Amino acid sequence: MTIRLDVDICVIGGGSGGLSVAYTASQMGASTALVEKAKMGGDCLNYGCVPSKALLAAAHAADAARRAGRLGVDVDEPRIDFARVQDHVRGVIDGIAPHDSVERYRDLGVEVIEGHARFTGPRQIEVGDRVVTARRFVIATGSSPLVPPIPGLDRVAFETNETIFERREAPGHLIVIGGGPIGVELAQAHRQLGARVTIVEMASILARDDRELTEIVKSRLRDDGIEIREGATVTGVEGRGGAVTARIRGEGGEETLEGTHLLVAAGRRPNIDDLGLAAAGIEATPRGITVDARLRTSNRRVFAIGDVAGPYQFTHMASFHAGIVIRNALFRLPAKADHCAVPWVTYTSPELAQVGMTEDEARRALVDIQVLRFPIAENDRARAERETDGLAKVITTKKGVVVGAGIAHAHAGELIQSWLLPIARGMHIKHVAGLIVPYPTLGEINKRVAGSYFTSSLFGARVKCLVRLLAKFG
Repeated sequence: MTIRLDVDICVIGGGSGGLSVAYTASQMGASTALVEKAKMGGDCLNYGCVPSKALLAAAHAADAARRAGRLGVDVDEPRIDFARVQDHVRGVIDGIAPHDSVERYRDLGVEVIEGHARFTGPRQIEVGDRVVTARRFVIATGSSPLVPPIPGLDRVAFETNETIFERREAPGHLIVIGGGPIGVELAQAHRQLGARVTIVEMASILARDDRELTEIVKSRLRDDGIEIREGATVTGVEGRGGAVTARIRGEGGEETLEGTHLLVAAGRRPNIDDLGLAAAGIEATPRGITVDARLRTSNRRVFAIGDVAGPYQFTHMASFHAGIVIRNALFRLPAKADHCAVPWVTYTSPELAQVGMTEDEARRALVDIQVLRFPIAENDRARAERETDGLAKVITTKKGVVVGAGIAHAHAGELIQSWLLPIARGMHIKHVAGLIVPYPTLGEINKRVAGSYFTSSLFGARVKCLVRLLAKFG
């Protein structure tokens, strides 16, 4: 028997973006349906942000113990119980899960439907024996690990971010295919937890970030003992009985890597398969669903947000997109998604954070720029904590308008937030340079790098001449 449901707004996908839309719409009085075929909370809660940061917390704790001697505190080599580490990871997920659960959203008045949604028309989807019609639809189906067509990979057991957090034993030698944020974070986490790790990347690791800052992270990865093969292509893999062999081709020729486990972290693909997009008149490409600045698809009653719409595949972008959709879908306001000040962080040690343009992007886009740098080693709080590796870097126009910032440091993800508003609002760097910042804090780093914009003019010959002239008047 077919069950019919008609609502104001129907959300497909119970990840961070879809949950945000469903929660807000229901609390604002709109009748709301939410369809999820797998786990509530999506990739972020179950396979991405939450478990990876929990794993990194354990890894960084082990690393801090090894490095405590620099503070005069000698600690024996930490004893790592990998199963307990994974219990910690699972505990963090389980602690957050009730907030994203089916039960909570039903209590909020959302009609939660568990199953796979498929469009059967411009204003209608089917989920099992249910037919749902809505004034507006929001596709928030996220993305999944991209599995590249490497010869032999279909015959070898391998991990992705969707499986690796289920392991109860540490790998002996983890070979990581892909040097993006996911691959690099998981590589360092496993290395600091005792595994041998090799990263194979066909281009450069963390290629989306500022090259100068990436080199700082890369140096630390190598200091940790991670082997990095850049400019290398995996030409084939074989596996048997707890062993895996990867054949790679790089600038130095052919090479064979012997490992115990393989992690594929070669990118993401949008979850658009079998959604019936054509039946709804929704255009899409292999990169995702095509949307305009208001996040509307080619079917103006349907929106797409988060990873499935791109171009930035971050949890915070999905949440940002949710706000844009609410304004458009419920209030008919022509809100548009502005991506000029999108921040992202890679949570390695040191962290790598970026917002706005990198130096290379600014040089391509602007006629004249100024690049400001401040070494973290010159900050007193960083010296006190012996966390002096890193650099703060800010890009401005010739007239001092801030267009980009990047930081490599243990707390870069927190420090980068001082640059979000200046870049989003096109502010002059004087507004950061003029702040009163408590001493001794890492926040002084941002004030100091901003102040360096004025160094040449303040301490130049013209100012010195003016000071000497004014001194003559008493």
